[in-house]
Amino acid sequence: MLDGGILPMNEAARVAGRENVLDVLDDRGFVAQSTDVDEMREHLGQGRTCYVGFDPTADSLHIGHLLPILALVHMQRHGHRPIALVGGGTGLVGDPSGKTEMRQMLTLEQIQANAQALKRQLSSYLDFSDGRALLMNNADWLVGLPYIDFLRDIGRHFSVNRMLAAESYKARMETGLNFIEFNYMLLQAYDFLHLYTRWDCTIQMGGNDQWGNIVAGIDLIRRKAGGAGHALTFPLLTTASGQKMGKTAAGAVWLSPERTSSYDFYQYWINTDDRDVHRFLKLYTFLPLVEIRDSAGLEGHELNLCKTILAFEVTRVAHGSEKALAAHEAAGDLFGRRRLPSELLPSSTIPREASGESAAVPTTTIPVARLESGVPAFELFVETGLCGSRSAARRLVEQGGAYLNDRRLTSFDQLVGTADLSAGSIMLKAGKKRVHRVSVSE
Repeated sequence: MLDGGILPMNEAARVAGRENVLDVLDDRGFVAQSTDVDEMREHLGQGRTCYVGFDPTADSLHIGHLLPILALVHMQRHGHRPIALVGGGTGLVGDPSGKTEMRQMLTLEQIQANAQALKRQLSSYLDFSDGRALLMNNADWLVGLPYIDFLRDIGRHFSVNRMLAAESYKARMETGLNFIEFNYMLLQAYDFLHLYTRWDCTIQMGGNDQWGNIVAGIDLIRRKAGGAGHALTFPLLTTASGQKMGKTAAGAVWLSPERTSSYDFYQYWINTDDRDVHRFLKLYTFLPLVEIRDSAGLEGHELNLCKTILAFEVTRVAHGSEKALAAHEAAGDLFGRRRLPSELLPSSTIPREASGESAAVPTTTIPVARLESGVPAFELFVETGLCGSRSAARRLVEQGGAYLNDRRLTSFDQLVGTADLSAGSIMLKAGKKRVHRVSVSE
């Protein structure tokens, strides 16, 4: 069993029984659109190959990618073979979907480095042993395509009028659509055709803004190979407050613990809006739906316990059991403990000195000499990432939300010195939930 409770494919039949994965995805809230539902359900009655594409615009995926990753995991658990396709080739062009301006162009070297990082990251969610899942980079077949041959063989099957009617292009017409981006639909459709002919991949999944691109691939498969492809798209999630999923004042919440610490990742889920808890338990955990249904309508302490379970489970899937437990322990040390049900705790416990506040809380180390001369408080809040700018730090202090060792700051430029050290460190808080330690070195 992979860490986080994700089962490899050789155990999928025991877990899934006769349940159709389409019904599972629909019941959990994954399905926004699909091609003919009855045909899709019948198609998924036996083992199939499906894929999702991931753009290598950074060396880590973020929470916005977690939904398609977990959809692939559900597919694998139910006996299907997922393909995680890293867009090393399409990343050189840039997907205009959901963007108001052209993406920053990355070099081939940057994209290759990011693609390798994403391959490693995806391996922690899916079981790639013995061909149970496939990890691919579309640069392998796109970068060397002869342009004239591609236009004659593939481009002739695309209607410009139909392309301009797609939502991914319509949204960009007012701000300007670059010709290189205009080719993106052709390349994504060609990906689907390539995977269909080479790996018998019949299903493409993606965000709802990808519907036009996926349908273009289905049409190309029909025209070029005389075959049938299928599409399934996921809702473009926002929180109940209307905020884009995974966006915070400090920026994106990354899946990599090197970019977003396990503690901060855990805290993101602990701070879930009350109205989102039930929905997120269905989408982002593998807990049985019969148990999750009981969370609807809960309030107070019981709802807070559900948030704790949500935070622990998602952190365990993304970062592993040990880091999830360490983040849970650290949050308990700082904010008071919410006890997890014993059945959710991993079988191996973590020694106290390897977990808790000392290990999981994000930490910045500065030379002790800086504290000897005194550091303005706002500088520390900016330097640790608790505030995005000096003006934001000033507002935080003025609004009474900045704390130094649990003492509320009253002056944004108050000097922080060695006298503020406790056990060799200083604890900063922004509001009730965001915490950062400052430690010192010689």
